[in-house]
Amino acid sequence: MKRLSASILSADFARLAEEIRDVEEAGTDWIHVDVMDGHFVPNITIGPDVVRAVRRSTRLPLDVHLMIERPERYLREFAEAGADWLGVHVEVSPHLHRTVQTIRELGVHPVVTLNPATPLCTIEPILPDVDMVLLMTVNPGLGGQSFIPGMLRKVRECRDMIDRLRLPVLLEVDGGVNELTIGDLTAAGADVFVAGSAVFNGGDYASNITALKKRM
Repeated sequence: MKRLSASILSADFARLAEEIRDVEEAGTDWIHVDVMDGHFVPNITIGPDVVRAVRRSTRLPLDVHLMIERPERYLREFAEAGADWLGVHVEVSPHLHRTVQTIRELGVHPVVTLNPATPLCTIEPILPDVDMVLLMTVNPGLGGQSFIPGMLRKVRECRDMIDRLRLPVLLEVDGGVNELTIGDLTAAGADVFVAGSAVFNGGDYASNITALKKRM
């Protein structure tokens, strides 16, 4: 089953709880939370306290994406804040197996994430230990960027890798997902689609989500 994960990076933070309830009622499947530290990526966003507040605002799965250095220091905090899925980047996780194991021991689904320029071979050894792969289809750190067309091939290759190994691993994409790109990403084999601007822009969340899901 395909899933849409609405990224609150594009929401109005002055009324965040209401925004989350609105997109939940409009039909999103998950809520995506981008955590940025100003070091690994050039933006600073939120921490565990905001995740805890988001958890109180919805019963939907929380898909928490850690774009931070040394993520292993904060796994328990985000797990206890209410994350259902917790993603770490291969680029900043030198002891990736240990980090993934810790996430699972905390009762959270482990996710491994790759930047656009990071080759897929870096995650093949960890694939049997994770529940989802997140492929960035823009360079992380800022919302509203345009999809990198060359990432379609990477999505297809990742899908082939997962299927070849016969693993029950979901494939998520994040970056530039909108009505123009989501169909091609679906055809390439993605299972979960992170959308921010395409969900929140214009104010008619139900129409935006319906339009995206028609092309999934």
